[in-house]
Parts: sequence; structure tokens; C-alpha cells
Amino acid sequence: QVQLVESGGELVQAGGSLRLSCAASGRTFSRYIMGWFRQAPGKEREFVAAISWSGSNTYYSASVKGRFTISRDNAKSTVYLQMNSLKPEDTAVYYCAADADARPATQRARLSSYDYWGQGTQVTVSS
Repeated sequence: QVQLVESGGELVQAGGSLRLSCAASGRTFSRYIMGWFRQAPGKEREFVAAISWSGSNTYYSASVKGRFTISRDNAKSTVYLQMNSLKPEDTAVYYCAADADARPATQRARLSSYDYWGQGTQVTVSS
């Protein structure tokens, strides 16, 4: 069992930057593939980024590639999402998630590939 707690969401102007953090409990964080998802009002939850257990492999959705960077610090049991050049369409609740079963990379973007979820943090980008 693992608990995930996101932080760092806030109101920011378009073009600005934010760094989200997700702190995990438990001693097996380094074994989990971690992901970030987001959900805007009235829309389905969508994949944003994911990172392998070692941090050597990262995955991004087309809408954020080149602007967002996912990273992790296994010693701190924390995964980060650095968000630059933010746009109003990035406004959403951002969730981190953990895959405890090391599913194939082809399944990184699926909600069903993740076993544990945080409560979310609100990011609002004003125009």
C-alpha cells in the first residue's frame, strides 16, 4: 500500500512556471513507475507524463512535450512535474499515480495501468 500526496498547485499567469511535487509513503517507492495525469472541468482525466523506476525513461503527452519535465528523487520518495510556458488550457486538477506492477511502456498513458492515486492539486493558468 502506498499513499500519494500532491502539492504545488496554484494560480499562475500564462507563460509562467510551476513545479508540482508528489510525496509517497512506503518503502518501495523506487520500484514504482510514476505518472502524472490531469482533469479539467467537464473533461476526462488524461495522461500527462510518466517516469520509470530509475528515472532513465520518461514519457509525455503530445500536448505537454517540450514544456513539462517529469523527474523523481527515490531517496526522498518524491516525483516532480516541472511545468513551463503554461497555457490556460493547462488548467486542471493534477494527480500523481503509481504503477506497482511495472506494466509495459505501451500502457503508460492508461489510467488502468496505475494502482494508487493521490487526491490531486489544482493548477489554474490565467490568460
